[in-house]
Amino acid sequence: MFSKACEYAIRASVYIAVQSLEGKRVNLQDISAEINSPEAFTAKILQTLVKNGIIQSLKGPKGGFSIEADKTYKVFLSDIVSAVDGDSIYKGCGLGLKECSEKFPCPVHDKFKKIRDDLRRMLEKTSLFQLSKELKKGHTFLSGHSRTPSRGRFPVSVQ
Repeated sequence: MFSKACEYAIRASVYIAVQSLEGKRVNLQDISAEINSPEAFTAKILQTLVKNGIIQSLKGPKGGFSIEADKTYKVFLSDIVSAVDGDSIYKGCGLGLKECSEKFPCPVHDKFKKIRDDLRRMLEKTSLFQLSKELKKGHTFLSGHSRTPSRGRFPVSVQ
């Protein structure tokens, strides 16, 4: 549904938000390892997120990537998707046809329109803070089952 870059951008943003809520900055290597993404690809994604004002970058020995704690409430998944993939996810045909519209619908046009609308609403209502909170409680994970259970889990509570 999302491009691979967008998937990594969402995962990186959530990881950075969790760490930032603990007052920590994270470096490229840690982010890349946590989200299972090649470093060069992660670097490009992080540049896009910085350029779009979603995260911050600070160079130097105490540098790294972060997001202001109060901003975690104001950054929604829709912001990340828009920064990385644009709005094509809300416009594409469910069957991948080049031409699909109200006037020339594909067989799943009406059903897929509802799915796209529901997806847009979910992305617009889900903040980095909400996702960080669930991750820190151990209710959700950033990586698959192939990694150790301690990765992607943050047992510190969020207020």
